[in-house]
Amino acid sequence: MRWPRLQKHYRLNECCNWLKEYRTRHTVGLQIRRTVVSISQRFFTEVPCVGQVLGDSFAEIESLGAPEHFCEDELLSILNSKRRKSLTLKYYAKKILYFLRQQNILRSLKVFLEQPAEQQSALEGAVLVDQYCNPLADVSLDGISSQLEEITDKIKKMLRIKNPSHPSLRVTQGDCFAVEDFDLQRQVVVTLNAVLYEQLQYKGNECDYYNPLNSYIQQVLLRRTGIPISLSVLYMTLARKLGVQLEPVNFPNHFLLRWCQQQRGNGDIYDFVYIDAFGKGKQLTAKECEYLIGHQVTADYYNAISTTEVLLRMVGNLLNIGKRGEGNEKSYQLLRDSLDLYLTINPDNVQYLLLQARLYFHLGIWPEKVLDILQHIQALDPSQHGAVGYLVQHTLEHIQHKKHPVEPEVKRRSTPEHLELQYSVGLIMKHKRSGYNCAIYGWDPKCTMSQEWITTMRVHQLSSGANQPFYNVLVEDGTCRYAAQENLEPHSAPLEIAHPEVGRYFSEFHDSHYVANEELQTRYPEDMSETLGTIRDLYHRLMPSSGHASGQQESPNGPSQDQKSQDSQENQDAMSI
Repeated sequence: MRWPRLQKHYRLNECCNWLKEYRTRHTVGLQIRRTVVSISQRFFTEVPCVGQVLGDSFAEIESLGAPEHFCEDELLSILNSKRRKSLTLKYYAKKILYFLRQQNILRSLKVFLEQPAEQQSALEGAVLVDQYCNPLADVSLDGISSQLEEITDKIKKMLRIKNPSHPSLRVTQGDCFAVEDFDLQRQVVVTLNAVLYEQLQYKGNECDYYNPLNSYIQQVLLRRTGIPISLSVLYMTLARKLGVQLEPVNFPNHFLLRWCQQQRGNGDIYDFVYIDAFGKGKQLTAKECEYLIGHQVTADYYNAISTTEVLLRMVGNLLNIGKRGEGNEKSYQLLRDSLDLYLTINPDNVQYLLLQARLYFHLGIWPEKVLDILQHIQALDPSQHGAVGYLVQHTLEHIQHKKHPVEPEVKRRSTPEHLELQYSVGLIMKHKRSGYNCAIYGWDPKCTMSQEWITTMRVHQLSSGANQPFYNVLVEDGTCRYAAQENLEPHSAPLEIAHPEVGRYFSEFHDSHYVANEELQTRYPEDMSETLGTIRDLYHRLMPSSGHASGQQESPNGPSQDQKSQDSQENQDAMSI
């Protein structure tokens, strides 16, 4: 087949008009590519957050009426093209694919939530959360279930040694089965603990508790560590596969499972043993649970909860991690994703609706959606009219401003005020003091940051202070920084910078430097020739001359942002001199 990724969409020996399929796929490919190409030109002046870009582009792709699997296949073909080429095209293809997959996962989540409560699986819900937050990763319910079956087989193998006639050994995948005898249940639980915690070495991640990977079920299986709720979902699923029914307990600060010790319990909290999956399956009494968190709680906190409530707790953890973040793109993305999930599960939560509106407003994206959210808040809780009114007013101003965008400033290094510049866009640099590697994507003839920033970063201690060129750089650790000229030097062995925003500014990496894309070259029209000259002077003995003397690129290019304004620079993460 011409497109092997599409095999799963066709049945074996299916009668199909392959010529028609080929033409459709070819046409869709051209349409998708045109859409991705156009983004860089249309959104060059946008804030470096692509929510608005994705929303508009998704609407465009939907309007094509093209088969979804063909759209995704074309985006994947762009991403799988030559590694160092078409960086801008790949940058936006990846963003759109991320967004398209998330929309599909949200639809699946809504279908899941419409099922009767008794049919909802905590494992399936956890997989949907993982998929939504990691839409480009290969996460599937079948794949996760297969891994759990392998663990189940290990438990059965050990259980067979202890009790060859145990009824759980006769259970096959998909069977609905419950072990009634309490002693037989205990054998399962003891064996589960031995395999999971002793043989496979699963454990609670105490050292890196607030890492979001601890909440993603696939990462829990790969890294064999997690937080109480993710380990509880794993533990509960394994126990149920072997006929032991455990229930999730939304205990404050520490998620637990409960295991009924009476054949016909009356719901009293003392009828249960509580299992701490984070603590290697330790069994606790109700009083010991209080010792675990250091204070008393009411009996309500020992009640079993629904799968929907499990998901809200899981997503709430991710939301709190996003709020604890450093204000960089990664933490904003986690906050956006977790808010989307939470409000899909509980769409009328005014607190989180307001947070979502404020987040979108702060990022300057999707103002039309902000107005929809604010309208919904006002309908749910009229007492929020003060906060809603403020955001409505400023969002309308933003929409009006977008209708009359300001042309970006063109910076020519040949003008008198720019003569002190030593470096240019696309060069790979090393920071003399901090030692990090970076790529230049913009510059200012003098430091344009606030006096507060200048004081905080101790710019006055530099020999030239703030009165020297400063450069916008993409750093290998994923941050964007603002570095003084005297602290930078050309890298002795130029290398690619693994930064997620490289494609926003550059079309390709060419041996020793990045080639600015069309939009960045428009902003800095004289920089590419300067970069090529610098490359020849610095590396001509190591590298042969290249046919890229013009500094132009073969592929359509993506947007950059000057980030000259003080506000955008102060919002960058880990900016340093």
